[in-house]
Amino acid sequence: MIPRQAAQTLQRLSRGFPVLAITGPRQSGKTTLARATFPDKPYLSLENPDIRGFAESDPRAFLAGFPDGAILDEVQRTPDLFSYLQGLVDEDGRMGLFILTGSQQFGLCSRITQSLAGRVGLVHLLPFSHAELCQTPAPPADLETALFKGAYPPLYVRDLTPHDWLSAYVATYLERDLHQLINVRDLKTFQLFLRMCAARTGQLLNLSALASDCGITHHTAKAWLSVLEASYLLFLLPPHHRNLGKRLTKSPKLYFIDTGLACWLMGIQDKDQLRFHAQRGALFETWIIAELLKGRFNRGLPANLYFWRDSAGNEIDVLLDQGERLLPIEIKAGTTINPDYFSGLNKWRALAGSAALTPILIYGGSEAQTRTQASVLPWHQVAAWAETY
Repeated sequence: MIPRQAAQTLQRLSRGFPVLAITGPRQSGKTTLARATFPDKPYLSLENPDIRGFAESDPRAFLAGFPDGAILDEVQRTPDLFSYLQGLVDEDGRMGLFILTGSQQFGLCSRITQSLAGRVGLVHLLPFSHAELCQTPAPPADLETALFKGAYPPLYVRDLTPHDWLSAYVATYLERDLHQLINVRDLKTFQLFLRMCAARTGQLLNLSALASDCGITHHTAKAWLSVLEASYLLFLLPPHHRNLGKRLTKSPKLYFIDTGLACWLMGIQDKDQLRFHAQRGALFETWIIAELLKGRFNRGLPANLYFWRDSAGNEIDVLLDQGERLLPIEIKAGTTINPDYFSGLNKWRALAGSAALTPILIYGGSEAQTRTQASVLPWHQVAAWAETY
């Protein structure tokens, strides 16, 4: 198994919570992580009809068969089990008894909130971070490979091409997960919606325009977007709420969690197309946002990422909220540093004053630098840095 940074977080949480939950997109490695971190616990998949039938018909007897706990995979498939888990762990009193995994925020997290509030240590597991990929037998050799291939574990532990695996992944997602969450009558329209979302990665979300381009209602677009977010296919980056003297943008920005999936949905055929592709900058920004998210989630922390944009068009790609202080980050896909890269950071620092921490510029080059205006970080060092912020 490729070591996962979230393993230490799970071990830490197991000392203080009777139940642990690992949630994230399908094929992100949740089951592998749970079984490797807790090898002595029996494993049961509730996707198995026989096991699920037993858990649904007699949940008390089902749980009684595991006096020292167990790993319950895709546990959102048996919602009644959560109430029985609550009574069992309250009576037992031991920590780290049950490990739950699930690939739908709606199913797993809502049940946790209803029945297991205060009893669950939660970890969101996304596909490999770049630091984790560097421990695989064949890590991405360059930025274009990292963007095009993405970070889903099967692409690095099996002999698969991104095209073959991602096409099957999307088809499986549409067939399995979609019908469990919403009733989509026209799968072709939903596939178009998915591709339109990918084409908008790194952009401000205009829900009305998105709905119009797909020929659906605003309400439908909003519901479908929520499903994609709940399934960990995309992330909505909110604008920061602090007023710095000008009217601020209120719409979030849309980002795909995995650039490989976004590339496939855009119809990009190989990594060489990315060198001069119109969406290269947006995909690079998407990749950086995902690495920052993984750095937080792998440590069991919530996202503290925002962006800032005023009515005059001044923008900071990412603001990390550090309480009283804000850390501005500018993201540029170019491999050579241009003095213009710092202009937005300089304007924002003048507005923010003492609230601003020393800015960071992340770029597509290979050398770290210390400049007067900002610390300069190359793309391949972002994952390691994200583990500390």
